[in-house]
Amino acid sequence: MRRLVPIALVWFCAFFALSNNAFAHAHLLSSNPQANGTIQGPGITIDLKFTSLIDSSGSRLDLVLPSGKVESLKVTVPSHSELGAQAELNPGKYVIRWQVLATDGHITRGEIPFTVR
Repeated sequence: MRRLVPIALVWFCAFFALSNNAFAHAHLLSSNPQANGTIQGPGITIDLKFTSLIDSSGSRLDLVLPSGKVESLKVTVPSHSELGAQAELNPGKYVIRWQVLATDGHITRGEIPFTVR
């Protein structure tokens, strides 16, 4: 029994250390458009939902056009864990580049490729 207490304590501490790291960043939970998806244009709504609260002042959305040119999008904030934008897009392949600052100070980034018909 005396040996089980230290082992249980180590596992207990390890569990909380790992769970804190797992929730330290704002990970992408869902997106519209979906990664590698196809949507109907020209008017599209971009909506990204994250696993934690985000600071919109340190967050951004960029759009990589079929030509390779990068344009910054005007970000809307539907909720404390979402970023959104509106765009008028011609048919082609695009990439949304996102960067969010979680309220705990961690920055995460990612890309969402998609096609407009």
